[in-house]
Amino acid sequence: MKKYKKEISFFVAIILAIIVWNLEIKTLPAAGQKTLALSLMTVLFWATKVAHPGYVSALYLSLLLIFEIAPPEEVFSLWTSSLIYIIIGAYLIAAAVKSSGLGERIAYNFILNFVNSYKSIIYSIFILTLFLSLLIPHPWPRSFLIMSVMAVVIESAGLSDNDAAKVGLAVFAFSVPISMIFLTGDSTINILAVEMSGQTMSWLGWLYHMGVPAALASILTLILFLNLFKAEKKVTIDKAKIKEKLLDLGSFSSKEKRMIFWITTAIILWTTDSLHGIDLGWVTLLIAVLMGMPVVGNVLEARDWQNVPIGILFFLTAAVSIGRIGSSTGMNAWIASVILPAEIPANMLLFALMVALISITLHMFLGSVIAVMGIAIPSFIIFAEGYGINPLVPALMAYSSIALHYVFPFHHLNILVGLGKHNGLYDDKKVIKLGIPLTIVIIIVVVFEAVWWQLTGLL
Repeated sequence: MKKYKKEISFFVAIILAIIVWNLEIKTLPAAGQKTLALSLMTVLFWATKVAHPGYVSALYLSLLLIFEIAPPEEVFSLWTSSLIYIIIGAYLIAAAVKSSGLGERIAYNFILNFVNSYKSIIYSIFILTLFLSLLIPHPWPRSFLIMSVMAVVIESAGLSDNDAAKVGLAVFAFSVPISMIFLTGDSTINILAVEMSGQTMSWLGWLYHMGVPAALASILTLILFLNLFKAEKKVTIDKAKIKEKLLDLGSFSSKEKRMIFWITTAIILWTTDSLHGIDLGWVTLLIAVLMGMPVVGNVLEARDWQNVPIGILFFLTAAVSIGRIGSSTGMNAWIASVILPAEIPANMLLFALMVALISITLHMFLGSVIAVMGIAIPSFIIFAEGYGINPLVPALMAYSSIALHYVFPFHHLNILVGLGKHNGLYDDKKVIKLGIPLTIVIIIVVVFEAVWWQLTGLL
């Protein structure tokens, strides 16, 4: 049975879509019912991994057009917004930081000066992840860069396989909450959450409203991790090996110096977007393009375009389409009427708790962060709009609940990409050990947002 899991999931999802397509749902418009059928099939394909998300997403987008559920400009609306271009630019910038050696140099210098024990290794991962989230606007390349440095630390400290796995898990687990602190910390789901709300938010605006809740989530995750995963024995680090790795990098290359200039320029432009008025997407793409130009750049090369994953871009396009087309066809309103109570709780703390619990439950079963955001965020916005609540409130509460949540590795790509002996060294058991109590952290953070946003004026 397990051998044919993909095939069984493939046919079950199709049969379910056919059943939903042909049901008599009087409260749901015909276009909304078709959208629901195809969306349900697509989300199940994603959750059960019947094929690469890019292929599944392309199938969904094609079927929307073939059955004339929505016009091409609506199906591919993501490509006319700046979101897709900040993601492309972010992948290119991340590739440049890694290939230039700048990120590695920063990490080695930090470890030589501040790392002396197991706890200091964990703290260093936390601080490096926070600092590099300003330089590398995507969590995966950031995590793999830090992991490559930690591999040297693990070897020089002679860590056991079990302790090495704890260090690896810290690298990828800390990327989840820390990526939420800055808008460009995860240039995919952070900006997608704002996009789905239908509102705009500057880089500093995000930091003002989301920075403190995300920092709280990060610190609570750190505390939880240190209490759950203790070292088996005292750790001493042979810094000679790390110093050797640093010496191998040599003195600052001209490429690294140019990299420092462009990253500094990018950060300045990101943080001042509310002043100069240029969209973050165009800023990020422009910086990446200039990095590849002669004379002024010479940082990015032609091969670096291979770091831009077209499959993931199709995945994002489909996830956004589920939300947008679900809204225009009436699917989202119908889902909201089915899964949400008739009235919003009068107490905003209860509203936050409701959003967190429903979002976590959906994500627990469906698995995909972006797919669940595409379903949950529009539904909560519709639910709250009649009460004069800023759409950013339900959107960011749902985003926080989903983006922080995982129990199994497949629940979060940041965790999944590090799974295994050849990546982050950890297995499913360690992820589950952290993920289950982490659910309490999520609820605390989302309820805190209801309080914090009353102080910041978002509520």
